[in-house]
Order: sequence, then structure tokens, then C-alpha cells
Amino acid sequence: MSRKYVIAGNWKMNKTSEEGADLVKEIVGAVGQQSDVEVVVCPPFTVLESVSRVIEGSNVKMGGQNMHPAVSGAYTGEISAEMLRNHFSSYVILGHSERRAYFAETDDFINQKVKVALENQLRPILCVGETLEEREAEKTLDVVKTQLVGGLAGVSAEQIGSVVIAYEPVWAIGTGKVATPEQAQEVHAFIRQSLSELYDKAVADKVRILYGGSMKPGNAAELLAQEDIDGGLIGGAALDSNSFIDLVKSAIAQD
Repeated sequence: MSRKYVIAGNWKMNKTSEEGADLVKEIVGAVGQQSDVEVVVCPPFTVLESVSRVIEGSNVKMGGQNMHPAVSGAYTGEISAEMLRNHFSSYVILGHSERRAYFAETDDFINQKVKVALENQLRPILCVGETLEEREAEKTLDVVKTQLVGGLAGVSAEQIGSVVIAYEPVWAIGTGKVATPEQAQEVHAFIRQSLSELYDKAVADKVRILYGGSMKPGNAAELLAQEDIDGGLIGGAALDSNSFIDLVKSAIAQD
């Protein structure tokens, strides 16, 4: 099954509008016209407008880092799916480990967001992954399965094709640690098998599953060569244009 690689950059709480525009100009200039790999940038909400202007006419897509499931209302500091769409976002990251840990987001709340995103033609990047304590307790697969099933509750077989899953071992995010290609592949294969059980094998084979734990130019080729790894959700390396471009080129080279 041929799945197009996705290299998505999660900028987190970094970059001003001007800095973000400069970063994306370099990305667009280097890999913005190719179509072999799907390139996505997810800047802070305050930077969406300036980035959307720069990527116009290119193949680079944009996403939000989070959203609230409500259409509008008294949700101070939040942003809706319609607001993201109004800024020409195509994707939205949901259930990131930092949202789960720092803002106590539950699988049920994340699931509400996933369904609303799909209703608004936004592709969710649904994040799942275990902490170091959970890995050491050999609970990785249980944790991932619970988050996957909870996050996809009520998502139909027709809709799941628009969902991207990101496996992010929490212990490898921003720590410089990285799962070995074999460790990453084991969990990615488990996720795909779980999707087969939730839907069927044909559906599961079409879903892109990204690795989200400190992927860098130095380890990307080995990770991307794994059968069930379809790209990366990139943190630190997404803030440097040369590193991010190198990651896209690594994915292109896999084809």
C-alpha cells in the first residue's frame, strides 16, 4: 500500500509573525513545489495569518496546534475549527502529550475535537503515546490502544481516511532521546493492527501514522524506512529551516 509521507512541523510556542514568515519562505523556496511528500507547518495561532500569505500558491499546507470543539462562546483563550479554516488551515494537531499533561485533556474531550475537526474539513493529527513510567511498566501498548480507541470513538470508516495518527513516545519529546527504529516500528505496527480491528485492513492500510519523538535529519532515514512509519510530527527540528527541509528531503528519498 503506497501512502504519501507527511512531514509536519509543530512549532509549539515559538516564533513571532515575522519570524514565522521568514522560516516558511525558506521552506517554500526549497520544497514548496514538490508533491511527493506532504509538507505541513503548524505555527502558533498568532502566526497563522502571516504564514498563510507565504504558503499561498505552494504545496505547503498549514495546521493549527489545537482547537476547541465548540463553534463559539465563552471559552477565553480558545480557538474554533471555523477560525482555523478562515486562516486556510488544512490540519489540526489534537491530543498532543503536552495538552494531555499540562491541560488535563481527556480522551473524551480530544474525541469531541476530532469529530468537530472532521465536520469542518480539517484533518486531525491525533497524537497518542506513553510516558517513560508507562513504558518501563510495559504498559505502552495498553496506553496507546486506550488513547486510540477513545480518540476515534464515533469516527466512521469513511472519515478515518482523513485522520493522521502521530505516535509520540512522551519520554522522547524534547529530551534528545529517540525510540530505536525497531521500537517505533513495533508501536506503529500495533496502531495499524488496532485500526484493522476498529475498521478493517483495507482502511487501516490507508491511514498515515507519523513518528513524533525527536526525529532529526540524523535519524530520519532509518525511521522512515520502517514499514509502518509514514512521516514525522517534528518539534525542535521544525524551527530550523535547514533541518526541516532535510527531513522533507529524507522522506522524498524514501520513495
